[in-house]
Amino acid sequence: MPQFPSVHPRAHLVLRVRGRRSEIGDHSMRIRFVDDHGTTLLEGDGRVQFGEPPAGVTEVEAGAVLVFDLPLPAPGQYAFEISLDAGDEYRVPLTAAAMPGQMAGGEGRPLH
Repeated sequence: MPQFPSVHPRAHLVLRVRGRRSEIGDHSMRIRFVDDHGTTLLEGDGRVQFGEPPAGVTEVEAGAVLVFDLPLPAPGQYAFEISLDAGDEYRVPLTAAAMPGQMAGGEGRPLH
């Protein structure tokens, strides 16, 4: 990013959700974007639908492309935390860094 705090406009998160044939139907999904302290910066709830697969296929899957304006208060580690039906949580890590040679917070010091 050129400077912090910042917002990454139109960041895309692409998901492929897989399940068993017995999980056909509608499921709840929760996505949180958190900083390295676990503070929620952005969150949302939605639904994912597993349709009937062709005969003989035992796994089902659904895809989603989500677009966010990501708030990035400072350089560091962030993560998307994704849960389906309030069950297991999956993390997608993200690192935000200043571009080389950019100054820290207008103080005249380069970020390292």
